[in-house]
Amino acid sequence: MFASRQLVRLFSTSQTWYDKMRIAIIGQSMFGADVYRLLQKDGHHIVGVFTVPDVNGKPDPLALAASTDGIPVYKYKRWQLKKQAISEVLEEYKSVKADLNVLPFCSQFIPMDVINFPKSKSIIYHPSLLPRHRGASAINWTLIQGDPSAGFSVFWADDGLDTGPILLQKKCYVAPNDTVDSIYNRFLYPEGVKAMGEAVRLITENRAPSIVQTEEGATYDAMLNKKALTEIKFDQSAQDVHNFIRGCDKVPGAWATVKWTGKNVTLFGSRVWDRIEPRGTSVEVKGSSKPGIVHKKLVNVSQIQYDNGKMIQASKFGKEDTSQAKIEITSEEEGMIKAMKDIWKGILNTDVEESTDFFKSGAGSMDVVRLIEEIKQKCNGVALENEDVYMNTTFEDLSNCLVKRNRGIDDKEPLVFEAVKMHVNDMDISFPRQLFIDNEFVDASSGATFNTINPSDESVICSIAKGTPDDVNRAVEAAKVAFEEGEWGKMNARDRGTLMYKLADLMEQHQEELATIESIDSGAVYTLALKTHVGMSITTFRYFAGWCDKIQGSTIPINHARPSKNLTYTKKEPLGVCAIITPWNYPLMMLAWKMAACLAAGNTVVLKPAQVTPLTALKFAELVVKAGFPPGVINILPGPGSSIGQALSEHPHVRKLGFTGSTPIGKTIMESCSKVNLKKVSLELGGKSPLIIFSDCDMDKAVRMGLSSVFFNKGENCIAAGRLFVEESIHDEYVERCVAEIKKMKIGNPLDRSVDHGPQNHRAHLEKLLEYCDTGVKEGATLVYGGKQCDMKGLFMEPTVFTDVEDHMFIADEESFGPVMIISKFQDGDVDGVIKRANNTEYGLASGVFTKDINKAMYVADQIDAGTVFVNTYNKTDVAAPFGGFKQSGFGKDLGEEALHEYLKTKAVTVEYGQQ
Repeated sequence: MFASRQLVRLFSTSQTWYDKMRIAIIGQSMFGADVYRLLQKDGHHIVGVFTVPDVNGKPDPLALAASTDGIPVYKYKRWQLKKQAISEVLEEYKSVKADLNVLPFCSQFIPMDVINFPKSKSIIYHPSLLPRHRGASAINWTLIQGDPSAGFSVFWADDGLDTGPILLQKKCYVAPNDTVDSIYNRFLYPEGVKAMGEAVRLITENRAPSIVQTEEGATYDAMLNKKALTEIKFDQSAQDVHNFIRGCDKVPGAWATVKWTGKNVTLFGSRVWDRIEPRGTSVEVKGSSKPGIVHKKLVNVSQIQYDNGKMIQASKFGKEDTSQAKIEITSEEEGMIKAMKDIWKGILNTDVEESTDFFKSGAGSMDVVRLIEEIKQKCNGVALENEDVYMNTTFEDLSNCLVKRNRGIDDKEPLVFEAVKMHVNDMDISFPRQLFIDNEFVDASSGATFNTINPSDESVICSIAKGTPDDVNRAVEAAKVAFEEGEWGKMNARDRGTLMYKLADLMEQHQEELATIESIDSGAVYTLALKTHVGMSITTFRYFAGWCDKIQGSTIPINHARPSKNLTYTKKEPLGVCAIITPWNYPLMMLAWKMAACLAAGNTVVLKPAQVTPLTALKFAELVVKAGFPPGVINILPGPGSSIGQALSEHPHVRKLGFTGSTPIGKTIMESCSKVNLKKVSLELGGKSPLIIFSDCDMDKAVRMGLSSVFFNKGENCIAAGRLFVEESIHDEYVERCVAEIKKMKIGNPLDRSVDHGPQNHRAHLEKLLEYCDTGVKEGATLVYGGKQCDMKGLFMEPTVFTDVEDHMFIADEESFGPVMIISKFQDGDVDGVIKRANNTEYGLASGVFTKDINKAMYVADQIDAGTVFVNTYNKTDVAAPFGGFKQSGFGKDLGEEALHEYLKTKAVTVEYGQQ
């Protein structure tokens, strides 16, 4: 607050004199206290601290720090009257005989008699790049006027207003969404403290410059201490409105009038919204040409404060506020509230009533930290957040919040959606029916829906929102923001794992409901759904949750650039937004196989479930919110692959696409993924998995596992044994025993615990299977059993057995993806011949061999060209073992450590450093 009429100069007093410099510190606040501590640490002689009187009996932090060290402290309400120094104040100041005045963030007007008294005069800290933004609201105006750089100046005081010669300046960038608090805490405070120490050192070393401020670009900006100056003017650009709001955040606060309430509200947490216009409730705002929108996402403002001081989340504006509803207090909680009252008294140094406002009573941001830490220590370990204090500023409100947090209750808005409720399988179930975008269930942009069908009786379960390419854009945008700007992208790997574990726990709590939904939507037998569809999904999330904090690179020895040395290391980094397209045979499990690895690697995801089986994915989305996943991390869009799948494949912001499905669709997806941004792709496609059964096998096990290899999950199994090769000497017995076991299988309602075989997934698939069987008969294969639809309501097909299948036949080469056992015989002892026949396919997903001869088994395993080989077992998958195929069965792996690599990129970093 002082001006300059000096030229550039360097002080020339001897070094010895300055080693004994006597410093007076004039100022206040934590900033002043930290400057004091630094100067003490640097060995300077602090002869006196001059600060402001106590507020409500509470000393200023600078006064507290100095008095603790026994330094004389002087507290003046003012230094001058009518621009004349108060004589007794001036004499008391002069008595300390300071050689230099240091003014860190001094808010009082100091007379020139004091400024010029020391031999080395006075230096002052000012939070702007002088000569720009002179005045008391400098930081605010830096942001309001959209300056690309901010900073501070340490200058020599004179009789002007922030116009003295510059001693030193430092600047920093201004981030697009910086506020006064963020830029102060990030740079102006910590670097400013260090700069005050540096300035004093320059003076002691006779190197302190004095650079006259130029008038070019100089501004004096008004102090924002009147409400009229902080009203938002909406007749300007969105960027200017944003700058004004963030420039007034948190003090003094920018305000506007909401028309339909007629009330003034102060707005905080401003961001420029450059995304697709959000959905929400329109709110007319005085002076604005367009209405505001109230919704749950982080938009232009995140918090609103009423004139009475009450602050709420902006998304709750206009809604009933139940967060402060009175609750019954237990005796233990009464003790916690009393302890918190004592903490308030200790911080505020005043009596505390129910209506006492923490901040209006003089508390600042550092007091918030102290309050939270003391509450944790003295109130049953309850961990409040900074936001809890800012949103509950009165003692009554924060007491209510404390009790809720102690009970594990938060004030998050409940997840609201159009739930489908049913009583089925002797239980009540419910699930969403809308798209899931940014942690909200919403209708499709077109409003269109489609029906999902129960394959047991072909009844309509419910209508489901039918996503569109516009919805894809919205979901990808949400995922991109979550990755690049949101909490997920900044989260520690271990914390990601904690969220995934919590999600797995919730899935386990709802496993019977999930299995029931899976059963009615996909036709899976309930017991199988419970164990495999849902059970393995839970295990998968837990497995990959454990990987979150174990993803690491390596160091690599390279040739040194002598005489310097080099260090090269690699980092594993997430890709960004990933798309996942899953099939209808294992709706939840395929979601888990891909998504768990994707999330563990740190990516965000947009999932398109199969159109005919969307329900468990939507129920899963409900659990995602309950687990606490941040908005945008997981998004789920039911609908047709021709529109949603295509849009995801071609979207420029999707960096990886994982697909499980048919080979023809996989080829189309791979082509689409190369068109725009050459995104990474992993494909788990069709199969025609061979199972070789030698005569020296364990016949009982070979029959049991052979049946399972084909009929597991009604044959709707990507690794199902598509063709069995049975050695000639046991062929007839094997077929006979298989048919006998098939006849014992119970077909019917998949919710019946005694049922072995449920309905096919959907009518189009059933009709395709029937056509497949007709083709086999026409080509000359022998239909031993089945081949037709069951004589009962629903999409049930009889388990089917074909023999005498020759290599040239359609059914020998093409996958049925259903309950059709294709058996071919091979000559006794012709190991190489049967391997050649088994490999004579463009597929290479899985395979199997049954023999008691370990040498033969290992030989076959070595020679079979497939991603998985089962020896004396089948369908034995595990979350720790990689899963994926060769040839036209695709590439890339699900499960195991290798699955993580599908969702990571490797960065090599080379550092060159000198040799001592």
